[in-house]
Amino acid sequence: MSTPSDLESRRADAPADEGPPYVGALLRQCLDHVRARIEADLRSAGFTDLQPVQLAVFSFPPPDGVRPSDLARRIRMSRQATNHIIGQLEALGYLERRAEKKGERRLIYLTPRSWGMVKVVHATLLEIQAEWAADIGTDRFNDFMTALRRFASQQ
Repeated sequence: MSTPSDLESRRADAPADEGPPYVGALLRQCLDHVRARIEADLRSAGFTDLQPVQLAVFSFPPPDGVRPSDLARRIRMSRQATNHIIGQLEALGYLERRAEKKGERRLIYLTPRSWGMVKVVHATLLEIQAEWAADIGTDRFNDFMTALRRFASQQ
């Protein structure tokens, strides 16, 4: 049985069948790295009023013209928790809820402030992708992205 220290010292280029950490843990660790970079870059760009839990609302694709209940399902939060976060983001100037026509349900829309934040996030993601491609080589990184897109489309 592997111990925690064995798992931490496992080579980055270890064969896939060598044992843990398995794909779920590796994907989570990569996601943790990406999230930390996004949060740091947002703070550097002046978006210091956002909490990490609030950033879930802006997951791809950004919630522009969606119902709060659909957003709650997408980010895997209760409708109550999602509405609470939407209210916080409205107060901060990142989102607005409005109905296009009288009597229709209100939808969530991004504000110019949130579109600026989304641009910072996109720039950070492109930087990370370029760094990873430089680290493992463009061809390997392109294969990696192709595989991720394939697996993501199966959901």
